[in-house]
Amino acid sequence: MTSIEKSGLGPARLLQDIESLVGKDLPPIDQWHPPLSGSLDILIKRNGQWLYQGDPMERDAVVRMFSTILRKEDDGEYYLVTPVEKVRIQVEDAPFVAIGLRKEGSGREQSLYITTNVGDEVRIDAQHPLRIQVDPESQEPAPYVLVRGRLEALLSRAVYYELATLVEEMPDQGGYGVWSGGVFFNLTG
Repeated sequence: MTSIEKSGLGPARLLQDIESLVGKDLPPIDQWHPPLSGSLDILIKRNGQWLYQGDPMERDAVVRMFSTILRKEDDGEYYLVTPVEKVRIQVEDAPFVAIGLRKEGSGREQSLYITTNVGDEVRIDAQHPLRIQVDPESQEPAPYVLVRGRLEALLSRAVYYELATLVEEMPDQGGYGVWSGGVFFNLTG
């Protein structure tokens, strides 16, 4: 048991704090600035799985609820934030994984939507850009979409392959990429 949990500030307390705050809309975590309460032994794996003290969090509803109070701050760290407390957690890569892709329209008029492992649906556009990061060692591309705040979703391999079928060559835009939300996202670097 961590010192946070001994003081009563653990996952159960966080759940109590946010159960009344979470409805259809996301809570206004950008307006909450409580002091740091410490760290919690929560890790979000690269595949989107949430672990508490090394064990998988089995209840999707709990993971979804925690995801609504997740924030990445200027220091590059991730925190679960309520109006009264803030606890640091660990994230291996991106906190979310895009597990679905939906297309509306075609060509320059199309809109692409991702669905994350925690149930968010986001249109890829200027506010939610798609970016590719190439691993310097393996040279493998990793595609990300900004979901909210500074929180990104890593596209699952299946979604990335589906996205690849939509790529078109646009020399006037600088290479190969996709259109979504009126923006061309160059995927060739």
